[in-house]
Amino acid sequence: MTTTPAPFLSTRAREIQPFYAVDIYRQALALSEKGRTILMCVGEPDFTTPERVIRAAMEAALRGETHYTMPMGIPPLRRALVQHYRERYGVEVDQSRVLVTAGASGALTLAFSAIAEPGDEIMMADPAYPSNRACLLACGASAGLVPVGADTRFQLTAELVAANWNPRTRGVMIASPSNPTGTTIPHEELAAIHQVVRDRGGVLLVDEIYHGLTYGHRPPSALSLGDDVFVVNSFSKYYCMTGWRLGWLVAPAAYVPAIERMQAHFFICPAAPSQWAGVAALEPESTAIFEQQRAELQARRDFLVPTLNAMGLRVACEPDGAFYVYVDITAHSHDSWAFATELLQATGVAVTPGRDFGVHRATEHIRMSYTSSMAQLREGTEAIGAFLQRR
Repeated sequence: MTTTPAPFLSTRAREIQPFYAVDIYRQALALSEKGRTILMCVGEPDFTTPERVIRAAMEAALRGETHYTMPMGIPPLRRALVQHYRERYGVEVDQSRVLVTAGASGALTLAFSAIAEPGDEIMMADPAYPSNRACLLACGASAGLVPVGADTRFQLTAELVAANWNPRTRGVMIASPSNPTGTTIPHEELAAIHQVVRDRGGVLLVDEIYHGLTYGHRPPSALSLGDDVFVVNSFSKYYCMTGWRLGWLVAPAAYVPAIERMQAHFFICPAAPSQWAGVAALEPESTAIFEQQRAELQARRDFLVPTLNAMGLRVACEPDGAFYVYVDITAHSHDSWAFATELLQATGVAVTPGRDFGVHRATEHIRMSYTSSMAQLREGTEAIGAFLQRR
């Protein structure tokens, strides 16, 4: 199909880069029509939403909960989130600071819109999730990317933040656990970053989207640092609700009125049945299911990391969260895009090239997800091993 060029395209539309994981996924789906593919590129669990959560949404819709809600979200869900922070983290959060959103993407859009002026920078690690940069560009701001590596577990440090702060810096964004590396930031380092940001009159925003999926430890929430921190979270990952488009934002009180106004205009409200599903997802009976799934993801990680290292695909930092490994491919290639596309065409195994996540050593890394079953991971790594031997 041919298209006529747009007569005018805004700067933000021109500057927002493709989502390469989606591109690889699209190619993999096309290949699946001809044969088997193994998806190690997808940022969502293979577990479906628990039946009890689905039933809660259905029952809500059948009793008429299909209308607009208030922009901040339904009170039962906001109360449940307050209880979640109290019981899981021992943190008291005022319900007035909790805003239910259309996924974490909606939360990020609102947070960035509240804090970033055109020309501002929000400092973040390179590599980092690509949509963070896109959401900033939509606000006329940009990401101040700071190269990080295995020596800091691919996370910013207080020293790096202080050294890279400049007149355009409005704040800092941390993702813990991180996409694409699956690493967490030590809480004491996050506290030190918070102090650096606070001393400079900036804003700290922490992405805790994968916070439920950590292995071997349970880190505190950034909300324990003070009531001036923005925290973004989502029902997509730990709660296996990617398609429901439901997330939340905890914001400092002074920002809430403006964010509520923007929510009312930008999104009106999150989908009502999804919000009732969120209430059920936070119940103890659902948590028991999610914890079993977390244990399965940890078992997959414990299989995948040593298997990749043994074939010369080096995992410099074992992930302690999320469901990704960030893999150094330099023993086999220095072009992660070519490596990913060749691997897909030759084996049907789909991985994500590093170019999605920034520029720092992006051609030397791929991201692999362990969101497929253990049987598929075994099949996929065997196919990768055979591919590497043929190269």
